[in-house]
Amino acid sequence: MVDTSAVISAISPSDPNHSRAEAIFLLPRERFVVPMGIMSELAYIIETRFGDRELDMVLGALERGEQDIDCGEQDFPRIRELVRRYADLPLGYADATVIACAERLGGPVFTFDRRHFGVAARKGTITLVPDL
Repeated sequence: MVDTSAVISAISPSDPNHSRAEAIFLLPRERFVVPMGIMSELAYIIETRFGDRELDMVLGALERGEQDIDCGEQDFPRIRELVRRYADLPLGYADATVIACAERLGGPVFTFDRRHFGVAARKGTITLVPDL
């Protein structure tokens, strides 16, 4: 499962996590899953911070099937529960979609947002991709 922070770090050479993000994306493993719930957030950040070329690069990778997309319609009850439970963080919709999808599929979450995702990981519902 991939979170917005991992993708942004991978495409931004000036990001402090850039080298780690690239290395993790290049590890031999199953492909990462991108929850559809983060796509608007991801596209908006890429468009406003980096521009059309980088957005096209990410969309092209998704179109070529380099990452899997999960629409997660069945996750809405869990997403709502997570947003309510962690309203004080606030967790928010995008992060809740990543957590719900990871819980359902059982894979680790690749994120640099340890504040939000660390809470769910401590509860034992998800695991995080370890730092390199």
